[in-house]
Amino acid sequence: MSQPSASPLAPASTPPERIRNFCIIAHIDHGKSTLADRMLQLTDSVTDREMRAQYLDRMDIERERGITIKSQAVRMNWHTDGGQFALNMIDTPGHVDFSYEVSRSLAACEGAILLVDAAQGIEAQTLANLYLALENDLEIIPVLNKIDLPAADPDRFAAELANLIGGDPDDVLRVSGKTGIGVDQLLDRVVERIPAPVGDPDGATRAMIFDSVYDAYRGVVTYVRMIDGGLVPRERIQMLSTGATHELLEIGVSSPEPAPSRGLGVGEVGYLITGVKDVRQSKVGDTVTTSARPSTEPLPGYTEPKPMVFSGLYPIDAGDYPVLREALDKLKLSDAALNYEPETSVALGFGFRVGFLGLLHLEIVTERLRREFDLDLITTAPSVVYEVTTEDTSVHTVTNPSEYPEGRIVEVREPVVRAAILAPKEYVGKIMELCESRRGSLLNMDYLSEERVELRYSIPLGEIVFDFFDQLKSRTQGYASLDYEPMGEQGADLVKVDILLQGETVDAFSAIVHKDKAYSYGTMMVERLRKLIPRQQFEVPIQAAIGARIIARENIRAIRKDVLAKCYGGDISRKRKLLEKQKEGKKRMKMVGRVEVPQEAFIAALSGDIGGKEKGK
Repeated sequence: MSQPSASPLAPASTPPERIRNFCIIAHIDHGKSTLADRMLQLTDSVTDREMRAQYLDRMDIERERGITIKSQAVRMNWHTDGGQFALNMIDTPGHVDFSYEVSRSLAACEGAILLVDAAQGIEAQTLANLYLALENDLEIIPVLNKIDLPAADPDRFAAELANLIGGDPDDVLRVSGKTGIGVDQLLDRVVERIPAPVGDPDGATRAMIFDSVYDAYRGVVTYVRMIDGGLVPRERIQMLSTGATHELLEIGVSSPEPAPSRGLGVGEVGYLITGVKDVRQSKVGDTVTTSARPSTEPLPGYTEPKPMVFSGLYPIDAGDYPVLREALDKLKLSDAALNYEPETSVALGFGFRVGFLGLLHLEIVTERLRREFDLDLITTAPSVVYEVTTEDTSVHTVTNPSEYPEGRIVEVREPVVRAAILAPKEYVGKIMELCESRRGSLLNMDYLSEERVELRYSIPLGEIVFDFFDQLKSRTQGYASLDYEPMGEQGADLVKVDILLQGETVDAFSAIVHKDKAYSYGTMMVERLRKLIPRQQFEVPIQAAIGARIIARENIRAIRKDVLAKCYGGDISRKRKLLEKQKEGKKRMKMVGRVEVPQEAFIAALSGDIGGKEKGK
């Protein structure tokens, strides 16, 4: 039986053969954070007094929703019959929108614990993360969690796991993150199976930045994995991509609270503090070397994250625009997948066009901007990237409906994703019906076991980002799980629907939709705006149009003053004269009057039902 080590603090440098770097990968809500809690307790990294549930989830929003958004690195000491080992563990998110966080974590490890819920079995994101780990050539340790649940069926799912990765069902470890059963055997297996890191201790220093966070008091805190050489405090370091040099003020490890050490050697995972306040100085995926003996060869970097969904973020108070820009700069440091550029809207003023990996990513970022920076924002309806070819053969990249070119359109190409849906076999018919209604085409269908089936579809991304996941969950009583990845582009019959108020286009309400759904979008928006926009002194027509063709219309009736109130009897011609005068005034007002859309109407019309669509995927 293994015993925890006495002290969680790392020495100056641990020999590489005594280090094991690993991460935990799983579908959302399969118990990664709970298992990490038990490991921290078992290794005495956290005292019982300091312990709390989801210890590594630092953000309020993570704790409220019970999901991991940021990867967290932690160092634990574990004693086996072979001596004492330093275990560097990275807890990763399980949601499809945060798979970029997972890919960065995998690049810093030699092994991965593949965690599967013993009551639910293999899910779509389990497979996606497994394939990512295999691409990185990592050692996989299969583990069944939650074996203490009454609904757990460990024998069945152990056979599924063994069938998936090859091997014997008896090799699949069975643990309970809640009660701690089997966690000590798992740590022993990590030491035994995961290879020690390899590097050149005497070569030029090279360290890979896999994460960074912004601290208001200490500046940028950079998390690195050492590959070659070593780093010590007060040494001058250099970033290979920018050439910038800084002095190392502090170097250390997270165990799990920051613990300064006398240096980092080959294979170690730790943090660097240089006092730099500029968030662009610490780029995730960059290589850190020393100024005295710099390396000329950068480490293979990460693939740049490709935004899947675009949305406009505008401050309700125009004076908050500089605050929003600074807030996005700081968020970009802790969320490398965030992309943004300034844009202007006639209706909404100055704001930013922001690229997200998915709808939950959009929701989390806007929530963090509200909480951490106290910003009130309007979020425009999400859209994906289209390529539009016009008659003069020029190709336009459209991330915003306002960028849609005028004139004759030859072709519109939209992004397509390969969607993998896992569900019990009795729901296959309902899933197929949903995918067909979203212009999906079946690629293949595999039975993982007698009960569970995996369907693969190619579906336009624009059809998935709104309410596809909600529909999937409701049709399968919550049993289906979804994962998707880009698979290129295809031509489609898409049109731009404009919303006109009194003949003037309001750019914030425009959308690019499939021709078959243009009428339903147009009628829905004009009906919504009719209820939201206050009545004016004159009649206001709200129209939905494709080019010059009107496809839907609603009228906001005029507020009418009772001009006959002062007429007590008398000739009818007097009343008619007053009514004619009022009619002329209304006509003149309609020609010069402008319709002001209140902010509340913008927020209500644009938010629609886009929030909360993909929680807990």
